[in-house]
Parts: sequence; structure tokens; C-alpha cells
Amino acid sequence: MSIPNILTLTRIFLIPLLVIVFYLTTGWSNPLAALLFTIASVTDWFDGYLARRWNQSTPFGAFLDPVADKLMVAVALGVLIEFYSDVILTLPALVIIGREIVISALREWMAELGKRASVSVSSIGKYKTAFQMISIILLLGFAPGTLLAQAGFLLLYLAAILTLWSMYKYLRAAWPELTRSM
Repeated sequence: MSIPNILTLTRIFLIPLLVIVFYLTTGWSNPLAALLFTIASVTDWFDGYLARRWNQSTPFGAFLDPVADKLMVAVALGVLIEFYSDVILTLPALVIIGREIVISALREWMAELGKRASVSVSSIGKYKTAFQMISIILLLGFAPGTLLAQAGFLLLYLAAILTLWSMYKYLRAAWPELTRSM
């Protein structure tokens, strides 16, 4: 097994650990959960970089990497939805989770048609991911109401806006195939 695939699997194994740590009733549980999410986020970037650099891209890695990413983000956002119990956080979190499901299904469907490249990752998606990861780290790591948690909210809303924009672009690119199949 390649190092990039090991990093992807590590990200998946960090998910339950993040949840357990987050719900511990200690003063360090939130910062440690944020650190675990940070490590997972860095492995997300690093596994792709290494796979390209070392020419170790595999079908297994191409399948598992986006699954690990979506699981990591959805679980972290789910924990935050419950923790904050506030519509102000729930709305952008659900937009992000919903978009991930829709675009994953769209990419899978377009791949079956042999047109996966028309719904490949865009630069908007890269910014969205960066805002999303930083916002989750801040929201996990800092108490509600603190300046850094407020910055996390702002970045989460920016990520949600970019999420909707990128979803629109993906759907627009796939629209000819979608309408042809109706």
C-alpha cells in the first residue's frame, strides 16, 4: 500500500477519535479535537501531493480520498451542529453537507457516462475547501462567542457561499447530460 493511501486511511481512522475527544469533558478536549481535524486536513492535502509527485495515484486512492474528505467534514459539521445547537451554524453546515452529497452523486454519474472531466475540481472548490477547513478548526477549537469562533462562523458562511457557487458551476457543466437523460 502506498503512503498516500495510508494517509487517506489515517484520515478515516481519525474521525471517530475526533468525535470521542470532542465529547470528553476536559478543558483540552476542544483544542485537541481541533488539532486532530487539522492533522486530518493536512493529510488531505499531503496525500494528493505525494500521489502526484511520486506518481502513486491508484484507483483505490482516487475512490477513497474524496470519501475520506466528505466523511471528515460531515462528521465534524455534525458534531458542531449538535454542539452549537443554533440555526446560524446549522444552515451553512447543511448547505455544505448537502452540496457534497449532490456533487458526489453527480461526479459518479458523469463518470459512468465517461464525462468525469466536465465536473472536475475547480479553483472555487479549492477556496471553498480552505475556508471550510479553517472554519471547522476554529469552531472546534474555540469556545462559542470568542473572537476566533466568530471568525470561524464568518469563514463557514464564506465556504457555504462558495459551495453554492461551485455547485451551480458543476450543475451548469453537467446540464446538457442531465437534460438529455430526462
